[in-house]
Amino acid sequence: MTSSRPYLVRAFNEWILDNDCTPYIVVDAGIQGVQVPTEHVANGQIVLNICPGAVRSLVVGNSALEFSARFGGVPMQVFIPLQAVLAIYAKENGEGMVFGSEPGSPDPDGTDDGESSKQSGKEDRPSGRPTLKVVK
Repeated sequence: MTSSRPYLVRAFNEWILDNDCTPYIVVDAGIQGVQVPTEHVANGQIVLNICPGAVRSLVVGNSALEFSARFGGVPMQVFIPLQAVLAIYAKENGEGMVFGSEPGSPDPDGTDDGESSKQSGKEDRPSGRPTLKVVK
């Protein structure tokens, strides 16, 4: 199956806006293909305001999210592969969603969940079972 992340990002963005809140996304700036202002990256991540008043031409496609915005008065085209979106939430109350890894998506640390983790003697999560996180 295709990734559910683009559908969830679009839905949460619409839901947050419908409730008169400001949608923010958390992005893993270390993922290949991410084009964000590097001077605003902290601890490998960047938080971006994606409300219509802050960005222009927001497009959440099935493989990437892109828009143009100004950072410190300097215009920039932002491109984010959707696998790099770690969370989407409302600034005002923190309501939203944190994304875990999906089956078939590349592992951020470059290892797979199969034999390599078993051989090293560690298993971060039960194989084949999704994980959920509570966002407050």
